[in-house]
Amino acid sequence: MPSTATRRVVITGIGLISPLGTRKEAVWDALAAGRSGIGPLRCLPSEDLAIRCAGEVRGFTGEIADFGTLGKEQVRTIRKGLKVMCREIQMGVAAAQLALQDAQLKLGDYDVDRTGVVYGSDYIMTAPEEFTEGVRSCLTPDEQFDFARWATDGMPKVTPLWLLKYLPNMPASHVAIYNDLRGPNNSITLREASALLAVAEAYCTIVRGHAEIMIAGATGTRLHPLRTVHVALQEECAKGDGDPEKMCRPFDLHRRGMVLGEGAGAIVVEELGTAQARGVPILAEIVGFASSAAAHPTTGGDICQAIQNVICQALAKAGMEPEQLGHYHAHGLATRICDEQEAAAVQAVFGARNQPLPVTAAKSYMGNLGAAGGLVELISSVLALQHDKLFPILNYETPDPRCPIHAARTGDESSGDSFLKVSVTPQGQASAIAIRRAG
Repeated sequence: MPSTATRRVVITGIGLISPLGTRKEAVWDALAAGRSGIGPLRCLPSEDLAIRCAGEVRGFTGEIADFGTLGKEQVRTIRKGLKVMCREIQMGVAAAQLALQDAQLKLGDYDVDRTGVVYGSDYIMTAPEEFTEGVRSCLTPDEQFDFARWATDGMPKVTPLWLLKYLPNMPASHVAIYNDLRGPNNSITLREASALLAVAEAYCTIVRGHAEIMIAGATGTRLHPLRTVHVALQEECAKGDGDPEKMCRPFDLHRRGMVLGEGAGAIVVEELGTAQARGVPILAEIVGFASSAAAHPTTGGDICQAIQNVICQALAKAGMEPEQLGHYHAHGLATRICDEQEAAAVQAVFGARNQPLPVTAAKSYMGNLGAAGGLVELISSVLALQHDKLFPILNYETPDPRCPIHAARTGDESSGDSFLKVSVTPQGQASAIAIRRAG
């Protein structure tokens, strides 16, 4: 085994379930063509909400075909397990299976004791219908809920396995079981920061010699009968009528707030020598990572400081100067405050460059996928490196003086040889991953 000081970590497989599609070719075609995946909200009763559009994954049904090409035993076990997975977990497992297939990894091809999984997620909310029968059985004649009857009359009507459908550690557990992965296994629940922290944990696990291969994934949603209401009440969302494809406008002067979405993403990461021995294509190399939390004592999350911290940390770990970075993949939430603070952080680090740093934001195509966003967006930039073409920020028409960035606008710019992907939560928890072109 090589010294941990010299172990390099590369990406050999990608899988994603996104509003732009569930195959990497379809996703890249949409990004390259500037085609949005945001449409009218259909999965929730929009007539009762101010939100009219969303980044829904219309091509994912939760059927076994959505999990790609599987062995006969895997088909049987995954199909059996679907009944104890909510949609969020189903998407996460499907993304991992697609990534494994993309990396040409089949059962028996790897050392099961040195192959593991780390997954990021939001806290996964129970669907209200899980409790419908239980609540109905506790109603008084005048339709009031009698909590005193819940233990005797309500709980017995709730299926004993309901909790398994929503535990945030279940994506990593299912993936490990279905693929006999007995190595390190972990789950991270830090909202939008989760995905990149999962990648960082997988990277560190390999660097310190505890595994040769890891699956790093994340799944998330902002489309849920309860979560959507929470977000609409607490955060700045794009509301009202209008062309859905025009609603998400990161860094634009006339941005209206974030668009809600859903999805999942996963990558297979390997120690370089292991990947070379397998003779598989190397898609990119992970060269740096970072995590930081920053907050004001009275006003909450300091997004600007947190992002600035992770940019500097990730560049330092990668041994890169600001001038060397190919492009920056922004969190790009499309809210007034978050975009301003992110732009200020980017300007503070990269403002003195001789050449402006190109900035893109895949949320303009898909919306905020919650915990999944960081990984789906990272994969988007890996695809950009492969094609040496940087997809533009959709709907960036009028620059905002308070957001001094060099937005990718034409689709003709080079992706460069490297990129930095950053994610951040409203509470000021930021994460970042630095990626370099394979070679």
